[in-house]
Amino acid sequence: MTIKIKNLTKKYKDFVAVNNVSFDIKNNETFSLLGINGAGKTTLIKMLTGLTKKTNGEVFYDELNMDTNLNEIKQIINISPQENAVAESLTVKENIMFIAKIYGFSKEKSLKNTENIINLLNLQEFENKKAKILSGGMQRRLSLAMSLVTEPKVLFLDEPTLGLDVLAREQLWDLIKKLKRKMTIILTTHYMEEAEKLSNRIAIIHNGKIIKIDTPSSLIKSTKTKSLEQAFVKIIKGEKI
Repeated sequence: MTIKIKNLTKKYKDFVAVNNVSFDIKNNETFSLLGINGAGKTTLIKMLTGLTKKTNGEVFYDELNMDTNLNEIKQIINISPQENAVAESLTVKENIMFIAKIYGFSKEKSLKNTENIINLLNLQEFENKKAKILSGGMQRRLSLAMSLVTEPKVLFLDEPTLGLDVLAREQLWDLIKKLKRKMTIILTTHYMEEAEKLSNRIAIIHNGKIIKIDTPSSLIKSTKTKSLEQAFVKIIKGEKI
């Protein structure tokens, strides 16, 4: 599913959080948003998922206009937020099935999808354990499972590995790689290595504006740097290339 963003703006009184951005996200690509704290990444994600009303602009999911087809769009997208939104008193399996039922799936469909996601994300060992006893990495994996059980065509991952140790982060990267080309993924992250390993393209956002969009390798090459982190800093600072 493609996403077209046209002149999207969000203002909070006199503060412009997202400033007239326009870009496209291609079908089944993994598209990352990079920016320092306060750059506008989270606000942009909230507008694209219908959690925050835009001030101006348009968003299209294929031919669906978000202004007039929001309910339909919400049925084909899902988000794994920064904070683990799991019910700690429920088991892993119960958490996943709960989300499927919220989306109106039948009991049979909810069970089938839940079993498929548990197998995909290697959660079999934990499916009957309560979420509260899981490690941080396993809770992030559960959060991802809960966002996938609804079979989204577009998946938003907001800082998916924030706070995880190196091993848990690598494991989650492997899971995300399994999803590539099966759906459109929009990723926000502060980890340059994460963006470089997972992304087809990267948009750098600064002060509410998209200032550069390209592949990771092209960003490095065009800035004549040796790493994505160096390229990012050079672009943010507005240094001559």
